Amino acid sequence: MKAIKSTILLIAAFLLAQTSVAQITEKPGFGKFAITNADIYTVTNGVIEDGVVLIEGKTITYVGESTDIGADFTQIDASGKRVYPGFIDAGTGLGLQEIGAVAVTNDQNEVGTFNPYIMAFTAINPHSAAIPVTRTSGVTTVISAPGSGVISGKATLINLYGNSPDSMAVLQKAGLIHNWPSADRGGWWDDRTDEEIEKQYKEQLKKLKDYWKKAITYHDMMASFEEDPSGKEEPDTDPQLEAMREVIDGDVPVIVSVDSGKDILKVIDWIEEMREKTDARFILAGLEEGWLVAEEIAEADVPCLVGPVLDTPPEDYMGYQVAYQNAGKLHAAGIPVALMTQDIENVRNLPFNAGFAATYGMGIEEALKAITIVPARIFGVEDKLGSIEEGKMANLFIADGDPFEPMNHVEQVFIEGYKIPMTNRHRKLYEQFLNRDATVSE
Repeated sequence: MKAIKSTILLIAAFLLAQTSVAQITEKPGFGKFAITNADIYTVTNGVIEDGVVLIEGKTITYVGESTDIGADFTQIDASGKRVYPGFIDAGTGLGLQEIGAVAVTNDQNEVGTFNPYIMAFTAINPHSAAIPVTRTSGVTTVISAPGSGVISGKATLINLYGNSPDSMAVLQKAGLIHNWPSADRGGWWDDRTDEEIEKQYKEQLKKLKDYWKKAITYHDMMASFEEDPSGKEEPDTDPQLEAMREVIDGDVPVIVSVDSGKDILKVIDWIEEMREKTDARFILAGLEEGWLVAEEIAEADVPCLVGPVLDTPPEDYMGYQVAYQNAGKLHAAGIPVALMTQDIENVRNLPFNAGFAATYGMGIEEALKAITIVPARIFGVEDKLGSIEEGKMANLFIADGDPFEPMNHVEQVFIEGYKIPMTNRHRKLYEQFLNRDATVSE
């Protein structure tokens, strides 16, 4: 047994060493930059043709037409190019898992059913090989979330540059991940009877509701003591339930992951119950069949994180285009929609998820908002991210065309004002195998 463990650890160490080698890059630039002669897609204030963006330190200090540029600015001529705000993926596991088959490199999942105290922020690996691959595609910011149990823990909102989780975090606690039990069959391999499925679903739902009831009771008890501790014995602190208090107060939103139409309706009913008892805020995520109940979601006034768009239809009898149309139909119902990939290695494909959503009903302008300003608003950071405006964080990129089109390229990325080296593991491998001829010794 010890020999097996040693072998696994050696393999993991070797793979991580290879990752580390792939991560060696040149240093980013920092200071004052002037991007000139570009078409600036501000998202919130239209397109500025032949415009200028000034970056000073971590902040955008000017956006507009030609202006005086000091000699201390490094100028980047973007003639014929476009500038976009950095894209935001509203649901990933980026930075929490390196090699799926090697357990010691996987920090996305935790044992237990109810883990509100778990914080993804504490487990982020800033040197993950998938991060440079992602950011050079124009994705500068992501929600990174834990994924196991009913209550998985708290997701974090991070920028994709930094040497520590602290230097990357925009929000350490962006939302509590809440996985709703499913009343559907798991797949063709699920041989449970309908009665067994219904029984198990009811049992899971009862445990969930009992847990929330317990958490609310604990919160009310502690709040009562804090408001007037005189003459009262201080209640015992429960770390697990203590972690629910900021959720119950609405300081950290609840991100409820749910897919089937009938389950979404049950979640909406539950949300209405919770709104009467708490100040909790709610966001729906996943929503494979969201389009079936779009009117009900809109009436409940709950924002949605939708994706992946590049997915198969939830049921065999549904058309191939259903997943592509879902986000557009939810948006058409008046629901704030942000897109997510729910991926790790392929978060880089977020622009193409948005491109499919745009083509299948959402439109280019709204699809662009769904990976910029809308997720920024949903998570309460629209004063920092999501558009190119003076005073906002300098998260943006320069592209040679529409970034939703696979043949176009992202040429330069800025994250929090840092001019990011445009290299990654994929590009290194491409260059390595582009010319495989041996060097001839003389």
